[in-house]
Amino acid sequence: MDNIRITSGKYRGRSIKSPNSKLTHPMGAREKIALFNMISEFLLNSKVLDAYAGSGALGIEALSRGAKNVVFVEKSQRTINIIKQNLEELGLSNSAKTIVSDIKNFSLEDKFDVIIADPPYDSFEVFGIVQLAELLKDGGIFALSHPGEAPEIEGLRLQKTHKYAGAHISIYNR
Repeated sequence: MDNIRITSGKYRGRSIKSPNSKLTHPMGAREKIALFNMISEFLLNSKVLDAYAGSGALGIEALSRGAKNVVFVEKSQRTINIIKQNLEELGLSNSAKTIVSDIKNFSLEDKFDVIIADPPYDSFEVFGIVQLAELLKDGGIFALSHPGEAPEIEGLRLQKTHKYAGAHISIYNR
């Protein structure tokens, strides 16, 4: 298992475990810092969805920076177990919910202030992203890591896109 460092906030410098698996691709530190610099003003006391959660690093970073709670969605039970372990070690279990589900089959009644989606680039599908966007509250922020140009997402307005190596990070709002 690899370790990932939390870059800012209450848990800055702490390490969390990342699954050593081809099924996950942790976001690079530079990209993660850039992403959170773009959305940090929206995190305080927010309800966040970490879609395609992987190690849970992005949702945990959101909690470290003041999010009220985070729902982590990941399709692998093994990976969800690692997220639960990370949350437990940081004392964040009460601020989080984990769900084992493929994004295509995922639905919730809840709406979120912030949605962070870092899907696998080798199987990137706009369909799943559009479904996630339906879970965003009015005035909410949707942060998407994606290959290539920013996809158009019905009901959302693209605010900005930044490119980092092969990754693009786009911020949308409703």
